[in-house]
Amino acid sequence: MYIPFEDMPSQARVWIYQASRPLSQAEENYAMQLGQQFAIAWSAHGKPLQASVKIFHQRFLIVAVNEDYNQASGCAIDASVALVKELEEKFSTERESFSFFDRTKVAFLYQNEVFVESTTALKKQITEGKITPDTLTFNNLVKNVEELNKGWVIPAKDSWLSRYFKTA
Repeated sequence: MYIPFEDMPSQARVWIYQASRPLSQAEENYAMQLGQQFAIAWSAHGKPLQASVKIFHQRFLIVAVNEDYNQASGCAIDASVALVKELEEKFSTERESFSFFDRTKVAFLYQNEVFVESTTALKKQITEGKITPDTLTFNNLVKNVEELNKGWVIPAKDSWLSRYFKTA
């Protein structure tokens, strides 16, 4: 059953999928429509799940489920991954593939705009001062809505990137 994202409880589990490029408005609308349809029907072993989908910054697809209502089983989680893969296929073109699963890119927030840097270029960007300890980055490993609200966007020095600042 679909629940508006803003109404999800703080302990609701989240999965964050970072897009390889910004979504167009049409893509965002399509993703939200498909995501809401998915959430309405999403279940685990025949039990409905309270779920939501939201897109942030035209770049992040977030799926949430209230596991206090019903637990998301492995098969249910696989179904949500299938939704994300369906969106990837829909948004890919002959000229450009689209991915929500590319873990070689790190997203940063600067003046309310998201920019992405490849992991191979991070050390150079840090050495050159383009990414500083205070540059905001996205911690896509948050586990629930509360962590999303409090610790999703954090200074790079408070993330796994901190190791690079010690050597830069």
